[in-house]
Amino acid sequence: MRTVARGRLSGFILAVLPLLVAALWMAPVRSAEGLPAAQQQAVDTAVRAEMDRQQVVGAAVGIVRGGEVVYLKGFGLANRETSVPVTTRTLFRWASCSKPVTAVAAMQLVEKGQLDLEADVRGLVPEFPDKGVKITLRQLLSHQGGIVHYANGKVVRTQRTYDTPHPFESVILAMDTFKESPLVNQPGEKYSYTTHGFILASAVVERAGKQRFVDQVSERILKPLGMNSMQPDYEWRDLPERTMGYRKVGGIIVRSVDGDVSWKLGGGGYTSNVEDFARFAQGLVKRKLVREATERQMWIVQKLNSGAATTYGLGFGVAMTGGRLHVSHGGAQEKTRTLMDLYPSEKAGIVVMCNSEFAQPAGFVKVIEAALAGQ
Repeated sequence: MRTVARGRLSGFILAVLPLLVAALWMAPVRSAEGLPAAQQQAVDTAVRAEMDRQQVVGAAVGIVRGGEVVYLKGFGLANRETSVPVTTRTLFRWASCSKPVTAVAAMQLVEKGQLDLEADVRGLVPEFPDKGVKITLRQLLSHQGGIVHYANGKVVRTQRTYDTPHPFESVILAMDTFKESPLVNQPGEKYSYTTHGFILASAVVERAGKQRFVDQVSERILKPLGMNSMQPDYEWRDLPERTMGYRKVGGIIVRSVDGDVSWKLGGGGYTSNVEDFARFAQGLVKRKLVREATERQMWIVQKLNSGAATTYGLGFGVAMTGGRLHVSHGGAQEKTRTLMDLYPSEKAGIVVMCNSEFAQPAGFVKVIEAALAGQ
């Protein structure tokens, strides 16, 4: 009986095996990141070619499709001098992609009734000097507050001494880097991009939420999304996974400087690996951070006092591309170039992080989209 049973089992396996092999052959093979193997290979090839074209030293890419992170990969070198490769654990500066984080933290408080978009921000942050006009949080989040940026007006620093080695960890004290500066225009009169305006916005969030800004971001954004690597990019901290940065001088690629960005946390001071950057994009398109009504407020083009439309919402660049809502934000500072590019209606997006200041992340997005469309 045992011999007969074994014979029947062997015959069954021999009969089924060819069908099983055929089924596996015909099924789309998926990579560990979630893309079909052919698409993964096409993206890999496209990114490497774009890196060669741009001469980028190191980059990392994340892709969100259908609300899921389906691709994460590092390319090139995090440290060219020691041949350390970029991996999905490599930490890149977010630069101005930190601004959407501040906007989300602010709008979460608006949802709870703890913050009024239309109130004078000095009601919460009297340390910001009276400029003789009302400045609202809506104006700050849409770059219409008239706050000076880097080179569009006179930047006046508060002259004082501090009893701590890193005073600008405090978003309140960080305002000392610009708060005495005159306005560059009347609030609502013009769109004028400003990192300093988002430092003021982060101070408003801190006071309204009655908790340090960095802790509010951690508890309401990072932890819910599982963003374990994202943190302030304090240059005095030893972060082994932190990438080096590169720039061009006279056409030659050289090491960049490790500039202190602690003073502009809410406007450009965060760092993370590409997985956390992609998780933030995923959290936005899956509406994990704010309600739909709040999302609509963030992702509608804001208008000037004259009624003229800008190209910016509340913390995000906003456009209609091919009849679809297109939400994005880029970042540029020492050691980094970044881009988050989203199509919320499709729950899709691409994030790019580069350690080369001459990189053009939009070029990577373009070739990645083409690679995905061609497969």
